[in-house]
Amino acid sequence: MTSLTDTAPFDDSRAKRNVAVLVAAQAILGSQLPISFTVAGLIGLTLAPTPLLATLPISLIVFGSMTTAPWLSPLMQRRGRRLGFVIGALAGAAGAAMSMVALVTGIFALFLAGAYMTGIFMSSLGFYRFAATDTASDAFRPKAISYVMAGGLVSALIARTVVTSTETATVIPFLGTYAAILLINLGAVWLFALLDIPRPVAPAADAPRGRTRAELLRDPAILVSIICAMVAYALMNLVMTSTPLAVVGCGFAVSDASNIVMFHVVAMYGPSFFTGHLVARFGAVKIIGAGLVLLALAGVTALSGIALVNFYLALVLLGVGWNFGFIGATSMLTAHHAPHERGTAQGLNDTLVFGLVTLASLSSGGLMGSAADAVTGWTAVNVAMVPFLTLAGAALIWLRVGRREV
Repeated sequence: MTSLTDTAPFDDSRAKRNVAVLVAAQAILGSQLPISFTVAGLIGLTLAPTPLLATLPISLIVFGSMTTAPWLSPLMQRRGRRLGFVIGALAGAAGAAMSMVALVTGIFALFLAGAYMTGIFMSSLGFYRFAATDTASDAFRPKAISYVMAGGLVSALIARTVVTSTETATVIPFLGTYAAILLINLGAVWLFALLDIPRPVAPAADAPRGRTRAELLRDPAILVSIICAMVAYALMNLVMTSTPLAVVGCGFAVSDASNIVMFHVVAMYGPSFFTGHLVARFGAVKIIGAGLVLLALAGVTALSGIALVNFYLALVLLGVGWNFGFIGATSMLTAHHAPHERGTAQGLNDTLVFGLVTLASLSSGGLMGSAADAVTGWTAVNVAMVPFLTLAGAALIWLRVGRREV
């Protein structure tokens, strides 16, 4: 795999320390996302004026992430990763506090505002994987990304514990859940003081300015990596957002939906212990391709029946497919931009990724809410995966045929 960075060997001890910090942050702070994705749609059913808007809070989380990436990534390029990550954690705390007030007052608009603040945290969380590569060698880079993503495995276990222990702990359902999210953000923000990532040096007047967004998108490897990341994340979100509504709509309990989401999140992050090694050995293109195949199998499984085992298996396949597709695409992206292009390239990537994820989330709510019943809506959601998988697969084949070294 080619790289625009310096390939001279050097000590990765600093990178490994930073990875350890980011893994802890991913595990602890990252748990608020599976918590939010599990309960926000169910809360939407009670607060929204129409079931069609039940998943709008989830869409606002993703929209918040999309609109934050364009300014947060350049900010970190100028001021350092630590500031961006602290902003994200404080925004997550503010979002949880606003959601608590919304639950007490029954104001849906306030709950949406809290969801948007959670989206700011989601954007900062997405940059943990990039921060892991800032001080890493070329050889350690895909492993660093993978290890940080593996922290999500612990976040799934924390999320499951929080949801099951707080769902009915207060008179108002899920009020205790958001209180827990508030404490998670305020209790773990100190982790970023342990990061040892040098603050970027202001570029000299004659320093290379890097490619523009349009120029970056004309690089075939960058373009295809972004397309595949967009499709992998959007399809994962499309199906995951609908899952709690489909599970409960098919007559199962909220606890069943929570368990299925937990298994899904474990499947999302569990393979990260070895995904980086697979990328290093087989190349990003093959791992992304395997991820797309697994996403397709998830859709086939979901369309095969509505028994609990179908939900479990489909969501596990969905999680592993996302892991391979997203980590593979991230590795490809970081290998094809220069250090001084990080702010532009990574911000562009996450803006486009979460732009499509926002549309997927909105579509998920529309497909489920407008359907005659949960089964019909669930079927429509999974059929909607087909054109996007076709697009990503075609882009990957085009890149593989045209550039053998990727």
